[in-house]
Amino acid sequence: MADKRDYYEVLGVSKGATDDEIKKAYRKKAKEYHPDLHPGDAEAEAKFKEANEAYEVLSDSQKKARYDQFGHAGVDPNYGAGGGYGGNPFGGGFGGGGMDFDLGDIFGSFFGGGFGGGRQSNPNGPRRGEDVQTRVTISFEEAAKGCKRTVDINRVDSCPECHGSGAKAGTSAKTCPDCSGRGYVNVQQRTAFGVISTQKSCPKCQGKGKVIDDPCRRCNGAGRVSSKTSVEVNIPAGIDDRQIFNVSGAGNAGTNGGPKGDLKVAVFVRPHSHFERDGYNVWLEQHVSYTQAALGDNLRIPTLDGDVKFDLPAGTQSGTVFKLTGKGIQILNGRGKGDQLVRIIVDVPKNLTQRQKELMVELEKELGVKRGAPVSSKEGFFDKFKNKK
Repeated sequence: MADKRDYYEVLGVSKGATDDEIKKAYRKKAKEYHPDLHPGDAEAEAKFKEANEAYEVLSDSQKKARYDQFGHAGVDPNYGAGGGYGGNPFGGGFGGGGMDFDLGDIFGSFFGGGFGGGRQSNPNGPRRGEDVQTRVTISFEEAAKGCKRTVDINRVDSCPECHGSGAKAGTSAKTCPDCSGRGYVNVQQRTAFGVISTQKSCPKCQGKGKVIDDPCRRCNGAGRVSSKTSVEVNIPAGIDDRQIFNVSGAGNAGTNGGPKGDLKVAVFVRPHSHFERDGYNVWLEQHVSYTQAALGDNLRIPTLDGDVKFDLPAGTQSGTVFKLTGKGIQILNGRGKGDQLVRIIVDVPKNLTQRQKELMVELEKELGVKRGAPVSSKEGFFDKFKNKK
């Protein structure tokens, strides 16, 4: 038996080629040597079949792994029948002694891989489409209140010309005559362990259970086409940074009438210049002057719902926290809101004039504050002021 060419060499790709590179190389070869373009050319027909054989192996992750490890002996039951690996304890190497079997089938029978075990799923049954992922960046306020965004995604939809059938308009797919629509065929193989019955993906329909004699030109018989599309999504109120929400039915189209997959949207929230999120609560540092803290004041506090009036009590100490109930973030997929927590920061005056310093000293005397006394043993400056008032 003549030696077969290396499958990677047949397609003109390197051993480390990606799935997309292998697919593109195969399409190029198939187009170059297609029998319709070379009627009666035996050499072109042979090269076309060779390219198909190479692609059938290299496009299947399991077959490709066996081929990379064992070469042609790992995927071709007829390869190496007279020789093989001399280390085989059953004599003559794999495939020796007139035995004809596929290593992958044997391994699958013993270890549960491939078609060796379990019930086969219906190849013509409906299958759900794959999920699609994207990301969007929004502001702090938009995350708190919710918003709408239009995102651009690459999605697979049903072919508009054949409506997902894969067949040219006016025609339809037919039940595969070799497997009767099951998608697999039963094979008996004689091995060193006896005759083993296995199941293989039907080579005629590639496991689909149906064959298309006249494929749709738009999708090349796949029934689905990839395109860039825009989807408007409703971002829920209360979502946090790096959370993901789901848009049901906005993913890739299913096959055989199966439902669409979902769109998974990852949300990134820009930080705010004033607010800081803590669960569903919001923190705000409100700066006030020395006199505002001492005398009290009517403040306007910014919130996510706009400014609100707040009466700052006289004698408020720096670091005091006040709570504005219900002024926080909407609870995600629930009712109610968190609170806004306002931390008061008293700005101590700097660069006082001589006259201002004298007035501060007079105020200290009036309040009975003694310099040098331990802080822990004395009331705060603003507390004394409040009591005096």
